[in-house]
Amino acid sequence: MLIRNLDQTNGLCKGTRLIITKLGSNVIEAEVIIGPNTGNMTYIPKINMRQFPFIVSYAMTINKSQGQSLQHIGLYFPHPVFSNDQLYVALSRVKSKHRLHILIHDNDGNPKNITTNVVYNEVFANL
Repeated sequence: MLIRNLDQTNGLCKGTRLIITKLGSNVIEAEVIIGPNTGNMTYIPKINMRQFPFIVSYAMTINKSQGQSLQHIGLYFPHPVFSNDQLYVALSRVKSKHRLHILIHDNDGNPKNITTNVVYNEVFANL
């Protein structure tokens, strides 16, 4: 996943997901796997000759996944979900419920089959 904007007109923006196809010492060849440029090959140079502008991403936050459609999703909820919006975004990233897997634990680490949608009523007290 890119961690900075490189070439917005060609879809190389922060958050773009790629598959690395060739790894060189100063440049990487990669295939774009999301957005209108899916399938395009690109070359990404090292920035300042020290690091490449991406991170290996096996997982991402709910907010980072917003606007993306994914083939398979595994959700891990070690704590109750904070808002309706987060839960909706998390569950709506996958096109088929058969490709959605959810793992929920209670405070002791025991598996559960429900989660709590946390709402702080104090927020609405002065409306």
